[in-house]
Amino acid sequence: MSLSHVNEQNQAAMVDVSAKEITVRIATAEARVTVNDAVAAQFDGRDFATKKGPVFQTAILAGTMGAKQTSSLIPLCHPLPLDSCKFEVTFEGREACIRCTCKTTGKTGVEMEALTGASIAALAFYDMCKALDPAMVIHGVKLLEKTGGKSDYKADSK
Repeated sequence: MSLSHVNEQNQAAMVDVSAKEITVRIATAEARVTVNDAVAAQFDGRDFATKKGPVFQTAILAGTMGAKQTSSLIPLCHPLPLDSCKFEVTFEGREACIRCTCKTTGKTGVEMEALTGASIAALAFYDMCKALDPAMVIHGVKLLEKTGGKSDYKADSK
């Protein structure tokens, strides 16, 4: 198996998707943020606010903006029109779990958009809460699932 973004001369190259079929493509990614007790105590099942404003809503807006700008951030990504970009933010103990699902109708997948959306949302979450916990750790950024291309993917549920 060869890398998709390397040409015959072993140089970085954008993948030619001109011959691919247009299909609905969906990808979900997640990022996790481990927080201290002070941040975790703010969460009561709903969004919470810091002096900067509502934490989840700000993270979701930043994540959406990031997903829409993926091709500007990742050099070999195709610019994609997103049909949908949705987020779910939950708390599991002292971890914020941020999931981003992106959808497009096109010739290439939206994995990078979902990964970028989840990552940028986690960074915005950090920015909103850093006064309460400057030692937060962003981790576990991963693709959970993708459908619609020549091969589907679903991460193990570990």
